[in-house]
Amino acid sequence: MAAALGDPGASPARARPEFGSEYKKFDDLLSLLRARNTKQYAVAPRNGIYEEKYVAIGGTEQWVTIHGSNRDNPVLLFLHGGPGDVTNPWTFVLFGRWQKHFTVVQWDQRGAGKTLRKTGPGVAPTITVDRMVQDGIELSEYLCARLLKPKIIILAHSFGSILGIHMARTSPETYHAYVGTGQVVDGSKNYTVAYGELLKFAHTAGNQEAVDDLTHVGPPPYSSGLGYAVQRKWSNAFEGADEFLPGTIGLSLAAPGGSIQGVNDAADGEELSAERLVPQTQNFRATDLGLDFSVPMFFIQGAGDFTTPTALVRSYYESLSAPRKGFATIPNGGHFSVFIRSDRFLAELVRLVDVR
Repeated sequence: MAAALGDPGASPARARPEFGSEYKKFDDLLSLLRARNTKQYAVAPRNGIYEEKYVAIGGTEQWVTIHGSNRDNPVLLFLHGGPGDVTNPWTFVLFGRWQKHFTVVQWDQRGAGKTLRKTGPGVAPTITVDRMVQDGIELSEYLCARLLKPKIIILAHSFGSILGIHMARTSPETYHAYVGTGQVVDGSKNYTVAYGELLKFAHTAGNQEAVDDLTHVGPPPYSSGLGYAVQRKWSNAFEGADEFLPGTIGLSLAAPGGSIQGVNDAADGEELSAERLVPQTQNFRATDLGLDFSVPMFFIQGAGDFTTPTALVRSYYESLSAPRKGFATIPNGGHFSVFIRSDRFLAELVRLVDVR
């Protein structure tokens, strides 16, 4: 193999030390970056909190991080998407400024990230929406007790919004507010609406390649995965995800406590979680929960979200009732606005959710 890829005269014995030397340089650089980022992002003031640990939830040990500069701030529980797409490893920069306003809690959900590393794949039969909703409620109750708060805020992204909206519905007394972004509303209509919006955007942008691709596969439903792959290709391209998502790997490696093991854990969790949860959620409809909520309900959507179309979310928002509700859009934002436009998102979050 070494001869095929490099110098025909090279041998595996000669190649290994060179690879080890190059990797050592890279690892040393990562160590310097991690030390710098730990100093810059991981040290909380005296009145703050910086905890990263396993917490007993639902009969398993699940990974939870609690970061904030002031314990008096409201607690914000972020529910990652995917399924299984943990954000703990790479949001230290993006959410760093949020910690002045909130105590930010992240959680590697059942079957994902460091939680999967701890439990192993034998947990697979318990990876169900119902069990994970209960996990989320148990974690919320733990946070209220640990941080001495009567209630907390849910901020749920993409797949996490399925869990979060169930949590708000099931245990309203635990939450100040529910905030959805990249909100999943109706799995049966999602791709159909997204297709129409993608094709319209492609025409407006004069992107003939996108027009041709989308026209070739036509509107859903599709008999194979090709049509869905084409939609995902162009939604990622138009939303900026093609530029953003690969960068999360670099952030994961340079994060305080980051490692190659962490990147592998994330990949393993995405694979197992998708296998277990996609079939359970592909026909999810938020309206099946009913439209009357006892918790304030807010939605912050990217104006150009072609993954969970903003038009569907706005229609759902307008049909529900809650003690308070609000809707905001992020200009030039897509499905990942909570990360790509994190400062603008934070401003909308603070404006909408007043817990004083």
